[in-house]
Amino acid sequence: MLYNAAKLLLFCELSKYFNTFCYLCRKFLVMKISKNRYLQGFLVVVLLLALVRVIFPSVAEPRLTAHSDGKDSTAIDSLRGNLMASAGAQDAVSGEASDASSVAEDLKKDELSVTPDTASDGRFSIFFDKNGKEVKHRIFSVPHFGNTFPDQQDVQIVAAGKHGVAPVQNREEAEHSKGKLVYVGSNPFFYVDKLNNSIPYLVPRASVLLQDIGRAYFDSLQIKGIPLHKIIVTSILRTKDDVSKLRTRNGNATENSCHLYGTTFDVCYNRYKQIQTEKQPRRQVQNDTLKWVFSEVLRDFREKNRCYIKYEVKQGCFHITVR
Repeated sequence: MLYNAAKLLLFCELSKYFNTFCYLCRKFLVMKISKNRYLQGFLVVVLLLALVRVIFPSVAEPRLTAHSDGKDSTAIDSLRGNLMASAGAQDAVSGEASDASSVAEDLKKDELSVTPDTASDGRFSIFFDKNGKEVKHRIFSVPHFGNTFPDQQDVQIVAAGKHGVAPVQNREEAEHSKGKLVYVGSNPFFYVDKLNNSIPYLVPRASVLLQDIGRAYFDSLQIKGIPLHKIIVTSILRTKDDVSKLRTRNGNATENSCHLYGTTFDVCYNRYKQIQTEKQPRRQVQNDTLKWVFSEVLRDFREKNRCYIKYEVKQGCFHITVR
């Protein structure tokens, strides 16, 4: 309290000196100022200002209004936010770069790794064992060909009448039914033998079945390490005239044959077409081995209700009708 009162008295005294200084300055402006007088006045002003600075040090501090303080704080906060955002962006970029590099390393490890993939239940895949070695798939065939493929004429004719076309009398009438049939004389998955009593046409449903069987047979041979062979189709669509001629020398041929409907085809099991070139000859495989593998494929298709199959002993073929 006393300190504030002393400061007030000192301020009053300084005010008197300041008034006296202003009076002298007015007189100096009226009269001619010499060099000495000017220096003396300048010295008095400097001393006066120095005295005010010592007594009131707060006058030398910067005075910021609340508005300016708000602007400055806002600017500082904005700058701080920008710096943090840029730092976060740099962290994100570096994080993405590290993630990308880690993914690339993982992919590289997967490519170089010999450890086999495992199924979702933890079991190892069918292609490799737990040590990473390729699994050798055995050939099991089927227990009995006649019991595995027992579908007789009475069963197959029902499916043929349901999915097939109307029987035709001769080849001329067959030309008019081609709008409902597809050509199957050329395909990379099977070979069509020289046809004497049939023509290479099937309904689309049967054509898809034949192609799927040929493709599955390729896959089965490949996974078992056997050189690729095409199955040989020996009989396809027959006319009524073809059936009449065939019945004179084939006791298995019936008058109401399933081949009349374009839903049935025969595939021989004692002959196969080997895929090879002169520059890349393949090793010879016994027909029995190929027959065993083919029987496994046909069993799977029959169990999936894709077709009916009869094992023909005398004709040496599988008699197949689409379902």
